[in-house]
Amino acid sequence: MRGRLEEMPLSEPLAARLKARPGDGLQLYWLGQAGFVIDIAGRRVVVDPYLSDTLAAKYAGTPRPHIRMMPPPVHPGEIPFVDLVLCTHAHTDHMDPGTLPALLAANPAARLVAPRAMRQQAVARSGLPEEALVLADAAEKLDPLTGLSIMPTRAAHETLETDDDGNHLFLGYVIDAGSVRLWHSGDGICFDGLEEDVRSLKPDIALLPVNGRRPELSDNGVPGNFTLLEAVALSRAIGVTDMIAHHYGLFDFNTESPDVIDRIASETTDVRIKRARADVVISWRTG
Repeated sequence: MRGRLEEMPLSEPLAARLKARPGDGLQLYWLGQAGFVIDIAGRRVVVDPYLSDTLAAKYAGTPRPHIRMMPPPVHPGEIPFVDLVLCTHAHTDHMDPGTLPALLAANPAARLVAPRAMRQQAVARSGLPEEALVLADAAEKLDPLTGLSIMPTRAAHETLETDDDGNHLFLGYVIDAGSVRLWHSGDGICFDGLEEDVRSLKPDIALLPVNGRRPELSDNGVPGNFTLLEAVALSRAIGVTDMIAHHYGLFDFNTESPDVIDRIASETTDVRIKRARADVVISWRTG
């Protein structure tokens, strides 16, 4: 029996909330941009955490200074009980040298999953030796934890790209706990074969970026993502019942309006859409 996503306001700071060990169900906490803490089946998985000002320092004084529109909801060293950290690709807001070392130092038993094509970047930015990484490519099922499996999927940001060995630079991940499956697409746009790839994995929930893309950004080294309407159509096509819209509200030159997301959510009846928010916890309820 499928369930549905429900929101509850956070009544305490995220750091305080995360002091509790993850329970048996599914709860999601948004870290901003594409980042989430996902408590699932008694495990804690962190995806694409960007909890620093690395990009503001890198791009200070440029036309796009990457000033945060929202503060980090938690310090990376304040996220305990982490079993897995998943990075979908090597862009800094997804594989952050200002976040990963502190997060992994606080969780020395955690394993870092990253695209095999981004091995060097994962080593350099995490501070881990290569043998401590779980390197992945699309369609290579991972079973890093009892009761949890990970299936990497292809992503095109804005094109499908591989290294010389055919490993994909950009990935998504289906996280399967048996009772519920969720797909974090990573950054990406639609391409031939994506719907078939993901539909066959039968996710219940899709976590999709909705900031869209514009030529003035793409032509200057800032690749884009699904538009909001494309994300809704993709969710419908792959058969998910619930979608979480994210990758907005961090950088003012590359975002989508919360009001627009909420309006489209209210007008869409066949896919239940939640807007990722730092002040709520999103849970999966069955029955």
